[in-house]
Amino acid sequence: MEDSINNIKAVLFDLDGTLRHHLPSGGEVFVEYVRSMGFQVSEEDRIRAEHWEHFYFASSLEIRKDSETYKDDRSGFWVNFGRRRLVALGLKSADALELAPKVSAHMDEAYKPQVHVPPDAHTLLSSLKNEGYVLGVVSNRETPYHDELKELKLDSYFKFLLAGGEVNSYKPDKIIFARALELAGTSAPETMYIGDNYFADVMGAHRSGLIPVLYDPTSLFPDTGGFAFIRSFTELPELLK
Repeated sequence: MEDSINNIKAVLFDLDGTLRHHLPSGGEVFVEYVRSMGFQVSEEDRIRAEHWEHFYFASSLEIRKDSETYKDDRSGFWVNFGRRRLVALGLKSADALELAPKVSAHMDEAYKPQVHVPPDAHTLLSSLKNEGYVLGVVSNRETPYHDELKELKLDSYFKFLLAGGEVNSYKPDKIIFARALELAGTSAPETMYIGDNYFADVMGAHRSGLIPVLYDPTSLFPDTGGFAFIRSFTELPELLK
């Protein structure tokens, strides 16, 4: 299933979970709170819930349904998300329904993560730009995020930034990748796409003909289905040789 990575002219990146991280992660704080409530959560349960969350945010039918149901109720959306995630952790439906409002309230009040950019990201991006690669960011964000990247001192590396809301298309859909190729000025086989979400980033890029690379620093997806992967950005130049 491995794609050819010869003749790459553009290297595109996902934003959240790839170039931009929350420390600690929401999943870590979520699980810690559930355990503090007396529920047993195994490592297998935790990984299963992380996989579910990645799938959910990959423009799944579930999130599209929930977004419509709770379009005017942000709080309701996150309570429902908490209920779904509790079930993914292995809790019974009744327990999840009862606990979801408490978990959501805790996350809203106590979760104040630090925004983190991996130090090796700057080194990589500077090198890629100097070598003449076209660089871009493609995110499932609803709105443009140029100011945010400017604050993170990442904006100067990229030719373009694309949010799903700008084209009403979200990874893994093909339209957002097609628009990214237009902005990059390259063909799909000439374009590498790097992201942390196997379902949205890897499968979406692959189905659109781009060369996908999974960014997986915690080995969340040990089985990549034959697709290339990196644990840190220092490993990417080797893939481009």
